[in-house]
Amino acid sequence: MDARLKAEVRQRSRARCEYCQFPEASAELRFQVDHIIPQQHGGPTASANLAWSCLRCNKHKGPNLSGIDPATGQVVRLFHPRRDRWAEHFAWEATKLLGLTPVGRTTAAVLQINRTDAVLVREALMEEGVYLAKDPKG
Repeated sequence: MDARLKAEVRQRSRARCEYCQFPEASAELRFQVDHIIPQQHGGPTASANLAWSCLRCNKHKGPNLSGIDPATGQVVRLFHPRRDRWAEHFAWEATKLLGLTPVGRTTAAVLQINRTDAVLVREALMEEGVYLAKDPKG
């Protein structure tokens, strides 16, 4: 992947993870470019298929395209940052990210966005005024 494409993906995200909205400036580990549809499933290395992701979200997402909705037990696709509107699928409740739809619930569960350590880090960063829980486009 060339540096120009990587820079485009990062800039489009406003230097935040496109899944959990974690600010890159507060991360201990480098962010990565995620293939939304993984290459092993035919996803291209093209802007429309790339998202800026913190290491933890990218690690948990892996090559998954779907997961089990914890509310219904149904197989549901994961959030697609290029096609889906974040605020339609997610909302903040203090430091926890709520899934508003099957896609949101499934994505939060598969990516383990509300694991205890992540919630505690968000809480500390919110207290410092670094992490603002809001719609990424708002």
